[in-house]
Amino acid sequence: MTDPSRSPVDDEPASTDGAGTGSDAETGAADRRDSTADASGGADTDDVGADTDVPPDVRTYERFTKMDGARYERVNEFLRDRTYITAREWAIARLCADFRTETGVEMTKIGDNLPELVPFMTDTYTPQAVNQARYAFEEKVTKAGATFLYGAMSGFFTAEDLDEMMYEVTEVAKFLLEVEGVDLAVAEELDAEDRISEVMREVRASSADLRGEEVRCPECGHVHEPTEE
Repeated sequence: MTDPSRSPVDDEPASTDGAGTGSDAETGAADRRDSTADASGGADTDDVGADTDVPPDVRTYERFTKMDGARYERVNEFLRDRTYITAREWAIARLCADFRTETGVEMTKIGDNLPELVPFMTDTYTPQAVNQARYAFEEKVTKAGATFLYGAMSGFFTAEDLDEMMYEVTEVAKFLLEVEGVDLAVAEELDAEDRISEVMREVRASSADLRGEEVRCPECGHVHEPTEE
């Protein structure tokens, strides 16, 4: 079983995420602040210039504050071990959901302020790169979903196997939500797990019916033929 509690956060300096606009990853955001400070004409206004260069909703964004001190490589490795998505795809998919307006996603704002929004991202992105990462996230989730549902519907796993599998993947998903700042109550967690387990048992029974195979009751173990249409 995986251990989602093994956090990717550490105290080492941040390094490049390797997928930005191509500018130097260590100086991308700093250059913008430095140029603003130079134009202001004095050291006393450096902080003011930097603050006014960042939109208010970016300054107050706290989704990834628990990741302060994390390196991109550590976060990426953590996700690679447990999911199909990369660290940049995870971060940008969340940002696209949080910075969606009635007219669409604010991709320019996300890309220009990426280092300020996500501690382990060290370079700015173009709107095209933001869109590409979001699309990659959606595509991988779709493929992973198809793979999982096929496994659940194929008859390869018993109801107990699916329960154990769902417990493991749910723990990883909950950990990522908690890292993003979502406060999950114990009662809500247990209720969600029960509902997920019930759905998976229904999926298995329905798929057995679809395949025309016998169905074993997960409660009493009784085996019966699927209902004929």
